[in-house]
Amino acid sequence: MAANSVTYISSSQLLRLKPRPNIAVIDVRDDERNYDGHIAGSLHFASDTFREKLPKLVEAVQGKDTIVFHCALSQVRGPKCARKFVDYLSEINEDVGTKNVMVLERGYNGWEASGRPVCRCTEVPCRDECA
Repeated sequence: MAANSVTYISSSQLLRLKPRPNIAVIDVRDDERNYDGHIAGSLHFASDTFREKLPKLVEAVQGKDTIVFHCALSQVRGPKCARKFVDYLSEINEDVGTKNVMVLERGYNGWEASGRPVCRCTEVPCRDECA
């Protein structure tokens, strides 16, 4: 059964969970990811093209039980995309293994401001070990 609600997670909680192989971090910022940096290992699904890339996202997170979305502040784009993802899973009625859909409190800006590790690589997908 797929998750049907969206909850929030703090940057310290995410930092503790991040090493687990069954978690995916989804960055929905648009162009700012290219010059601000990103959370190491995160997948990029820009909000401006998010809807049409949902099938690719579902494929990318297959088997991940926790999906964490974020944008710059996680006030608009992050929560909206998390909700679109949950709604899409309901529409396609496919169990991809997702149990928790979350939004990172304070987004990327809060993550970086609190001294959490950021990556500035340009590789797609990003390497987990760059920090």
